[in-house]
Amino acid sequence: MTCRLLLVDDHSLIRAGVRALIADVPGYQVVGEAEDGDQLLSLVSSLAPDIVLLDLSMRSTSGLDALTQLRAAGASCQVLILSMHSDPETIMRALEAGAHGYLLKDSTATELEQALRALRNNERYLSPAVAHTVINQALQRTQAACERHNLTARQLEILRLIVRGKSTREIASGLGLSIKTVETHRSQLMKRLQIYDVAGLVLYAVREKIITLDD
Repeated sequence: MTCRLLLVDDHSLIRAGVRALIADVPGYQVVGEAEDGDQLLSLVSSLAPDIVLLDLSMRSTSGLDALTQLRAAGASCQVLILSMHSDPETIMRALEAGAHGYLLKDSTATELEQALRALRNNERYLSPAVAHTVINQALQRTQAACERHNLTARQLEILRLIVRGKSTREIASGLGLSIKTVETHRSQLMKRLQIYDVAGLVLYAVREKIITLDD
């Protein structure tokens, strides 16, 4: 099946260039274009794209605001950010807002094809040029969260899985741990937080922004 794409960028030359690159990649079709984030929701509704290629810096509604609105509306399409911004904070904000991939505008045609293929397969994609800095940023945030909540990195990871509704068996299987080890971590984190029920853990995790309601 052909993967349907929507281009959103306020520079017509950028859109033309991306469209030309995609024309050479079998299995993809650009079904629409927009020059502003304000048009995104209506076009997603009318065109039903599988992947939206979205710029962050646009006139009127920014790409980040448009992405937030898109996720709030419950749209199921994948979103690939195309941006010139390579600072880790901007990238993390885009990923946290619901982007599935982040590609720098100076990337090669091969990288664009790899990114599209990843999203089409429900995988995430980061430009190799920014992957290292994003990983470091994520590790720093995890360390800060661990220190703030007095939890180990493993306990924080298990907490996130618990509040997502995963059972002890599912957590053990997903992390490659024994059920007994997961139960021990679960008991220890509950004791440290002084919260002994799942509902309380969910409220705590949302209040402390360990996890969002959209996760």
